[in-house]
Amino acid sequence: MSLASWFRWNEPPNRISQRNPTEMVVETLMMELSWQIKQAEKQQRERENEYRKIKTGVDYGWLVSYPKQSYDISPGERLQLEDMCTKIHPSYCGPVILRFRQVVAEYEPEAQEVSQLFRSVLQEAAEKIKEEEEAKKLARQWNTRNRTSLSLTTFKSRSRISPFISDIKTISEDVERGTQPNRRVWSMPEFRNTK
Repeated sequence: MSLASWFRWNEPPNRISQRNPTEMVVETLMMELSWQIKQAEKQQRERENEYRKIKTGVDYGWLVSYPKQSYDISPGERLQLEDMCTKIHPSYCGPVILRFRQVVAEYEPEAQEVSQLFRSVLQEAAEKIKEEEEAKKLARQWNTRNRTSLSLTTFKSRSRISPFISDIKTISEDVERGTQPNRRVWSMPEFRNTK
């Protein structure tokens, strides 16, 4: 019996399915943030080595040992970012990560600036989500209004416009008879209900 199978035996079954989708989104986005911070530190060290190599003409990079991760986000800022991540719908998780990677590649930030870029991407995504929800809400309101206006269209189909009926009074008839015209608007056709 292998050691790996023994460890699997002790794990609770379906651990992933028990997790809340929001928690998974937060964890995924925060893992992406920490990975991008590590990458920014790595690029920063490489830039420093290149600068040192150009300045001195000698490469002492093999002598230098770097800490695994020298920059870390403050606990308060981490909590704020996690709170912002909870507002991201699971279907937007992938696009948010892609946008974040695009922004990091575009700006090539220092390690300290990565969390600020992450915050701006989260705010941008939250605004888009809010706009889409408002658009859906307006669409639902429009659809309910259209359902109520259907009764008007059925009413219109029952009534007919009859512009050529002989008993329609005109202004010229009233002028010829010398009487005052009724207060009816003459530009409008007469509506009659058909039975």
